[in-house]
Amino acid sequence: MKTGLVLEGGAMRGMYTAGVLDVLMEQGIQMDGAVGVSAGAVFGSNYKSRQIGRSLRYNTKYCRDPRYGDFRSLIRSGDIYEEKFCYHELPDKLDPFDWETYKNNPMEFYVVCTDVDTGRAVYHKCVGNKKDLRWMQASASMPFVSRIVRIGHRQLLDGGISDSIPLNWFRSIGYEKNLVVLTRPEGYRKKPPRGLPFLLHKIRRYPALALAVKTRHIRYNQALDQLPELEKAGLALVLRPSRRIKVSKLERHPRKLKALYRLGRKDTERRLLEIRRFLAQDQR
Repeated sequence: MKTGLVLEGGAMRGMYTAGVLDVLMEQGIQMDGAVGVSAGAVFGSNYKSRQIGRSLRYNTKYCRDPRYGDFRSLIRSGDIYEEKFCYHELPDKLDPFDWETYKNNPMEFYVVCTDVDTGRAVYHKCVGNKKDLRWMQASASMPFVSRIVRIGHRQLLDGGISDSIPLNWFRSIGYEKNLVVLTRPEGYRKKPPRGLPFLLHKIRRYPALALAVKTRHIRYNQALDQLPELEKAGLALVLRPSRRIKVSKLERHPRKLKALYRLGRKDTERRLLEIRRFLAQDQR
């Protein structure tokens, strides 16, 4: 039975995921495949490249840089996370991404994007070339504060719009047992976005995208509703923050980011035996 890792987004709340992944790497826990959405795609790539600490390192170092999650970047470049800095300068020079290890790791890694013309999810396997960065960028390009990313004939944005927790899709391609990493505590339910009429007006040129934004909370909550039954059946194990730490999607305080990262580590360390048993069960 193939094992998978499903990583939801949440922008800087993804520092919780970074803590989870670092512990898994330190413990030598490897999956057959992983799928990431938005920040889960960007931070999750470090799990395949086996770069322990990289997500924490560059996020805390550059979170106050005006090119990184700052509205000055949005005004200047059209992207709240400046493309040149985040997807070229940072992985190429400032904190190099290990493409060689990534390519040699047999684990498959997928990212989720949203096609703005159809409003539907697009799932892409990142095989280990720099073109994959474009797909990761698209997956993490939040609507309203990012430019549309064009890849081939597609126009793409944040995968969380269409499939925030892509567990069903991952199971459909053969990953039957999945460790699911969420960035919200138990009991969280997604609500329609505030200022919905204004937001929908901004994307009125893309009616399918507007509908996907309007109904996102319904799909998200439906995905949450499926998890207890899958856990009961031994087909899913959910890791989520054991307590609430106030971290905004565009958090710029290193102290808060480190606190959320430490919580991800602590929650994972506390459940290591459970995780090992879950992954070992029914393995042949």
